Amino acid sequence: MTDEETPSGETGVDPVTLEVVRNACAAVCEEMNATLVRTSYSPNIKERKDCSCALFGADGTLVAQAENMPVHLGAMPFSVEAALDAFPPETLEPGDAVLLNDPYDGGAHLPDLTLVTPVYHDGDLAAFTANRAHHADIGGATAGSVGSDSTEIYQEGLRIPPVKLRVGGEANDAVYDLIERNVRTPEERRGDLRAQVAANETGAERFRELLDRYGPTTLADALAEITDYSERRMRGELAEIPDGTYRFEDRLDGDGRGNEDLPVVASVTVDGESVTVDFASTADQTPGPINAVFAVTASATYYAVRAVTDPDIPPNEGCYRPIDIQTPDGSIVDPDPPAAVVGGNLETSQRVTDVVLGAFAEAVPERAAAAGQGTMNNVTFGGTDPDGDSFAFYETQAGGFGAHADGDGMDAVHVHMSNTLNTPAEVLETAYPLRVRRYALRPDTGGAGEYRGGLGLRRDIEVLTDATCSLLADRQRHPPYGLVGGEGGACGETYLLADGERRRLPEKSTHDLAAGDTVSLRTPGGGGYGDPTDRRRSALERDIELGKVSLDAARETYGYDP
Repeated sequence: MTDEETPSGETGVDPVTLEVVRNACAAVCEEMNATLVRTSYSPNIKERKDCSCALFGADGTLVAQAENMPVHLGAMPFSVEAALDAFPPETLEPGDAVLLNDPYDGGAHLPDLTLVTPVYHDGDLAAFTANRAHHADIGGATAGSVGSDSTEIYQEGLRIPPVKLRVGGEANDAVYDLIERNVRTPEERRGDLRAQVAANETGAERFRELLDRYGPTTLADALAEITDYSERRMRGELAEIPDGTYRFEDRLDGDGRGNEDLPVVASVTVDGESVTVDFASTADQTPGPINAVFAVTASATYYAVRAVTDPDIPPNEGCYRPIDIQTPDGSIVDPDPPAAVVGGNLETSQRVTDVVLGAFAEAVPERAAAAGQGTMNNVTFGGTDPDGDSFAFYETQAGGFGAHADGDGMDAVHVHMSNTLNTPAEVLETAYPLRVRRYALRPDTGGAGEYRGGLGLRRDIEVLTDATCSLLADRQRHPPYGLVGGEGGACGETYLLADGERRRLPEKSTHDLAAGDTVSLRTPGGGGYGDPTDRRRSALERDIELGKVSLDAARETYGYDP
């Protein structure tokens, strides 16, 4: 490893120790995440891994994270800051843990519950462990708490300001009881909360082992140098991008309340070793639930900047120091309370990513990918199962990844701010009164190009009992864009299959279903990259053979002549 690839040891800590500590801290976060996944109750966390873990210094500075959900990780420092504002370090003691989810006080959207735990060593505060997990229900008007009908945050579920879930090592039963009385699946919620506690305790134990090995002074110096190293790496990467202002605009289909074609605009100004991302001209906040609080907008922006620089730069607070984010007050990327926000974390975050990457593509197209599916395709089913118990099922659906200068986009993956997994059909059908009737790729949905965009998927889910279904998706009117002459990906679609008929459903809507009804979810493909006529014949024939591109599309779009 060269000197440029290794922290320099300017604090007096030698480079080898710095690299060992850096990787050890990342391993602490990965083990935290493994604990959270293994011990959780809900399939959304256990199977889909809709959770993230991170490690913070004693001053609340992000020092390491597990590479999980991008939309969680960039926003988690705001949660730690809110927790410490409510409970300054002098008010904390060993065994405490602070819980929160309020988007207007450190959170992102209400289903994401964040737990922050102080770590003590020989009586001194040494660090904080933190994790965020998406709970499959946190109350509100819609089962699964990801509804499309909310117009203010009060309808979206239980708001939890920073509050101690554990006090001196003991469970704060009053907080557990409050949560359990406001949700549809209380046993599952208690189990997932306990898993979050266990994950942070795992991280605390491992970090104390590092303190025992290196001592608090050496470890603190190492963490400070590692964050400075990340800053230097990020500034060096930005310096390689041509100075200038690059602008890109895209649109959300609508907010589900009749407000359509909502612009999201990013002006990216690269100035030497720093970058400013300005969202002026972005749409005002809307009545529908697609407003993204600033923490979510910042998280998406951080992710996009890392994607076009060097994703291997150690992810910590130092990465973000050269990035300045400006948002209009009262906009869909920085709303005023009590705006509804559940979809901002899910859908608007994706469009923020798309426009920031699109702006960078004007400067360094070889570093950017064409647009991915640009939506998380959220679906929830809720009701009462045949045994009389309440159920709430939530998941996001995969789609096409954008093509890029190095190759085709991946088929049917969770794109950008998501990065979760699907719920396996076997688990879905065992845990819920649901049945997967069809699960397949959608041919001809990837945008044409020298490199083809990834394919969307089709997933048909039948309800075996009367239930409510809520849809929260996008990219069903405005397709994912292509780059450098590539064509856009196909839009998504959603249908209700009932009584032998097929009916198109709005992408943001809630429906009462009867037993036997099937919801057919069809996700967008990714955009293509480069001129379609430059596609290699061998690659095109492979796509035809695998059924990813039809023969008619190959002839019409690529000029294929067998």
